[in-house]
Amino acid sequence: MDRKTLLSALTDHFDHSFRDPVWKDIALDAGYRQLFLTPTVQKLDRIRQNGPACHIYPGAVHTRLAHSLGVYHVARNMLLRLLRDEQDALTVTGVRSFLAACLLHDIGHFPYAHSLKELSMREHEELACDLVDDDKRLNTAIKEAGADPGMVKAIINKKLPADRECLIYRHMLSGALDPDKLDYLNRDAFFAGVPYGMQDNGYVISSMRLNEDRIALEWEALSSLEHILTSKYLMYRNVYWHKAVRSATCMIKKALLMALRDGVLKMEDLYFIDDFEFDRIPSDHPGYKALSLIKRVADNQLLTRTYTKPYDKDGQLEIAAGDLFKRLDVEARIHEGLSRKHPGLEEWEVVIDIQEPVSFESDTMILTQEGPRPFKELTQLFSSDAAARFTASLRSLSVYTPSYMSTAEVQEVLDGIL
Repeated sequence: MDRKTLLSALTDHFDHSFRDPVWKDIALDAGYRQLFLTPTVQKLDRIRQNGPACHIYPGAVHTRLAHSLGVYHVARNMLLRLLRDEQDALTVTGVRSFLAACLLHDIGHFPYAHSLKELSMREHEELACDLVDDDKRLNTAIKEAGADPGMVKAIINKKLPADRECLIYRHMLSGALDPDKLDYLNRDAFFAGVPYGMQDNGYVISSMRLNEDRIALEWEALSSLEHILTSKYLMYRNVYWHKAVRSATCMIKKALLMALRDGVLKMEDLYFIDDFEFDRIPSDHPGYKALSLIKRVADNQLLTRTYTKPYDKDGQLEIAAGDLFKRLDVEARIHEGLSRKHPGLEEWEVVIDIQEPVSFESDTMILTQEGPRPFKELTQLFSSDAAARFTASLRSLSVYTPSYMSTAEVQEVLDGIL
């Protein structure tokens, strides 16, 4: 399709504006504004983007609604940049569907995402597609925005079949240079009040090109990709995986695991709920004391990290506690040992935390004078070996207990059960 028609679909009548503290004015046309105002999208305003991080960084109370709007904005700027070049594979319906998918990509998200992501739950992308199908008002709003509901689903959910154009958008929405990451790193850093995630999005986007249907970067912007991956590392190290954030995360995970194991909750009880509904779970089950961990997190009464070690995939404790439900058994054994000295210690007050691996590799192509070359071949900072070391340096195994417990006591019990 010709460039002028595609640009018109992204610029004409974008008269509605939301003021965003990160990107300033975010423009929508009437169709996208109505999609944004649907109840399913607005529910994201009741889910914090960073879950319990606000207990450590009080400003980090921003929501998934603000993030979704930011992803839409970054994606629109990416499209406008790419359309400076002729793009024969793109269509008006396609670009409209891509922006709709960016706005809707998190509508199936759970509260406390990092606490729940390791549970055997359906992926939030699948739940988003269910909403596109089942929510008639949402489905109608997608169509009235000039987007195709089937294409929106295929962009969001990688498990669905996709044609060439849809694959282009899918790669754009999920990758080292995706609008999701470009928004959340800047947004999370802004609201946490830390400098680590900030980058020059304008320059990054201005350096983007399509190469074999994937986002590539001009050679001069190679360091910008290094900056993005470094920012990701620093945000995980200092914000997402701060020891107190991890305490809250693993406390919630333990409460839910015990409740699921004992039949107090079902996986389905956790779908399509917001933070307020999630925080009511303990009061809905007053006789099940392990769920009090959720209230303790809400009240910022966190367990203390009393033991930690670098993660070792061959370590005895890592192997024994690798499976989440087997981890409950290991925690019970640690509790049994500790309760000999501390008889008031509750079973749910002993929690093992193991961070999931985070990738710092990128398959982004860099456009050099000799032709496109993989980023990992041109960077020393994030070569395959270096990226693996970044991942390894973040991971640890920790035990959280009440603050009156000592590291020596926990170590003694661990020595006795391993």
